[in-house]
Amino acid sequence: MVKKFSKAADAKSAESNLLATVKESSSHIWLAGLGAFSKAQEEGSKVFEALVKEGSGLQKKFRSLADSRMNDVTNEVSGKITEATSKAAGAWDRLETVFEDRVGRAVGRLGVPTKADITKLTQRVEELTKQVQKMNSGKAAPAKAAPAKAAPVKAVAAVAAAVKKPAARKPAAKK
Repeated sequence: MVKKFSKAADAKSAESNLLATVKESSSHIWLAGLGAFSKAQEEGSKVFEALVKEGSGLQKKFRSLADSRMNDVTNEVSGKITEATSKAAGAWDRLETVFEDRVGRAVGRLGVPTKADITKLTQRVEELTKQVQKMNSGKAAPAKAAPAKAAPVKAVAAVAAAVKKPAARKPAAKK
């Protein structure tokens, strides 16, 4: 029986040793956790600051890259807009020329004098007016002109006055 009692004591002793070892191990684990937590708090702020610096640098790189891309795209779009604008302006100029030509032909068919025709007529009337004035001023006493000749001079003067002031044009009175 003594042997049984000693085995029981040994078992009890082994059990208490195991319990003490588990307590000690759990205590060590607990202390290691507290140490890791403390270390994480200290190192965490440093790591956080390092990550912020790295992120700031990356943001600057990405922003400059995005800005350069945006400038490239803006320049390309501006070039396309300029090109399209010049093409549109050229098309409008051609359309305007075609329109003016067609209107000019239509007006010509109707017998309406052009600006060039009116300018030539005005110059001719002015020349004739000068010649008539020169002829009238060269004579000492202008003789009474025959009614047939007086009418064209008055008509020329009336046409000259009407051409010089197209907005105030009035039909000549018939005599």
